Amino acid sequence: MKTGAAGEQWQPAFPALLLRIAMLKGMLDNKRAVAVFVLPALICFIGFVLLPLFFTAVYGFFDYDGIGTMRFVGLRNYIRLFSQDKYFPQAVVNSLVLAEASIFIQLPLSFLLALILAGGVEGEKVFRTIYFIPVVISSMVIGQLWMKIFKSDYGMLNTVIRYFSPGFEYSWLSEPKTAFLSTVVPAVWQYIGYHMIIFYAGIKSLSADYFEAAAIEGASKRVITFKITIPLLAPVIKTCLIFSLTGSLRSFDLIYVMTGGGPNHASEVPATLMYSNLFRKMLYGYGSAQAFFIVIECFIFSYIIARIFKKSEENIAVL
Repeated sequence: MKTGAAGEQWQPAFPALLLRIAMLKGMLDNKRAVAVFVLPALICFIGFVLLPLFFTAVYGFFDYDGIGTMRFVGLRNYIRLFSQDKYFPQAVVNSLVLAEASIFIQLPLSFLLALILAGGVEGEKVFRTIYFIPVVISSMVIGQLWMKIFKSDYGMLNTVIRYFSPGFEYSWLSEPKTAFLSTVVPAVWQYIGYHMIIFYAGIKSLSADYFEAAAIEGASKRVITFKITIPLLAPVIKTCLIFSLTGSLRSFDLIYVMTGGGPNHASEVPATLMYSNLFRKMLYGYGSAQAFFIVIECFIFSYIIARIFKKSEENIAVL
């Protein structure tokens, strides 16, 4: 037994730690104490999420320019979205195209990279960091970077093409046929590392017993991936699907930087039209209707995805 300088017996700090844990447990059991801790977050959630959504929905029922008197118009703004606005339906289609690219290109690439890194390749930590760098870079910077790549005169893309086809010159961001697709490429590329990290963490959290048992039975890596890894990652896949889909439906900054919704509205998405109506044309009522449509659209698709994966998650919970 250790003693101090004065010969007093030294007591370990473990009992004090147990006492603190007991006090914390008592506080958590006290509903009032829990409410005190939860209340600030609840106030912030109501003030910065629920109230803006509520007022956005309310403004959508009015004709309002931000200065004059608000005039109630009922569902006219919402009906106008698809009956009178010739650009909004195409903007919705563009956002769905971006969502498809995110789901069928971005997520499979992210999963493949996560699967490779989780297998224990050399330099695993370095590759994780490199792939995640585009996520932490501002979309403004990403947009400027890819604008330089797509430049018609000195852009890297045309420079490479001219190596095989001398004299080639094409303005990717100025042509209606390719402007939007040119914004899809960096939008998909930027968040590959984000979803890769989520998949990677999910794979690492899986018990090794499943894989060892499958290996003993002689299962190949392909069978293990499709029969064990992917089914067990159903909650992670659901999360990535929701993040990817909703992020695509409300995409704004990257497209706004690269094309501004042009040329001739060819690369518009709902968020860019909403911004134009709210802050350029001062159509607060109509712009709010567009904003609330984006919110409802995200909620509907999130609910559908959650319902699709509900059975898979229940099966995993049984294991």
